Amino acid sequence: MSYSTNTSEPGARSYSGLQIALHWLIAALVAFQLTFGESMTASVDAMAEGGTASPFDQNIANLHYWFGIAILALVVLRLFVRLTHGAPSNPGGIPGWMSFVSHITHWIFYALLVAVPVTGLLGFYTDGPFGDIHSWAKPVFIGLIVLHASAALFHQFWLKDGLLRTMLVPAAKGEKR
Repeated sequence: MSYSTNTSEPGARSYSGLQIALHWLIAALVAFQLTFGESMTASVDAMAEGGTASPFDQNIANLHYWFGIAILALVVLRLFVRLTHGAPSNPGGIPGWMSFVSHITHWIFYALLVAVPVTGLLGFYTDGPFGDIHSWAKPVFIGLIVLHASAALFHQFWLKDGLLRTMLVPAAKGEKR
């Protein structure tokens, strides 16, 4: 049984330039969110106590809010492009379990990249568990990022199968996706 993530034309060797740009832009925004998300917590907590957060925390919280909305919009675009253009074929010789884990990991990422901004907005504007759910996603994201980056490096330096190149070098112009 094969668990290939390939939904593109046979022989596609790389993601499109748009897919690569979206991947790295979203990755940079998520890195910012994970690094500076506590400023949003500090600002929300200060407001709840009738005070104000530091100007730094207020500015970073504002960026956190807008970057979260940007991530949501970019992920919707990325999912549309992924579903309409597909993904490159896995390198030859990849065991079925590895393809399965890759497939599941990518779809968990997509689910989180939609759910986390939504729960953040719901947590900001409503009472309820959404803010806590939003916060619980941080260690899950970090774990998935470590797994994802480790797998990319494993492919690059141990298997030497060129998989990392698919997210660094766009598909050739005119290549069927």
